[in-house]
Amino acid sequence: MDAEQTLHIDPANAAPPFEQLRAQLVATIASGGLVAGERLPTVRRLADDLGLATGTVARAYRELEASGIIETRGRAGSFVSLDRDPLRQQAQRAAAAFAEQIRGLGLDADEALALAAAALRAGA
Repeated sequence: MDAEQTLHIDPANAAPPFEQLRAQLVATIASGGLVAGERLPTVRRLADDLGLATGTVARAYRELEASGIIETRGRAGSFVSLDRDPLRQQAQRAAAAFAEQIRGLGLDADEALALAAAALRAGA
């Protein structure tokens, strides 16, 4: 992965740099720009390439790892998760949590689906 060409941190963006980086890595993985098993740049190298503090990149990597999108293999580095589709798995977990919360609120499935569809349209 050529971080200088695919990733860019916008200082004028209201989102913190670690979140911009996290979101861009997720989008790159989702689009196939990074594939399962592909090694990510080291924290230090990516920080240097993007002009960020190493802690900023490390935080983005930690959050991606906590979501199951990447995995760290000790000194070998960080890699796109070997799970078949880590983004879909994360979406399935979010959907399951949503369904559980909706059931707890006593709403029916049709109303929940309408609410979810409206929320997704509003974010587009």
